[in-house]
Amino acid sequence: MLMSPTGRLARLHYLPGTFRQLSAGDHVICAVSGVPIPLDALRYWSAELQEAYATPEIATRRLLGQAG
Repeated sequence: MLMSPTGRLARLHYLPGTFRQLSAGDHVICAVSGVPIPLDALRYWSAELQEAYATPEIATRRLLGQAG
């Protein structure tokens, strides 16, 4: 289960296999579910859509066009 961060929302630029932090913060928001994702737990995103995802299931559904 993801813990809810208490700090600041980070701005990221998502790249294939990595991301670059554009503004200071400790979490991002899942593009589908709206849950906060601590940066140290962020594992799933789309460089093409510039979105973060909380779980691999959410990422898969989104990328297959079944969520959102």
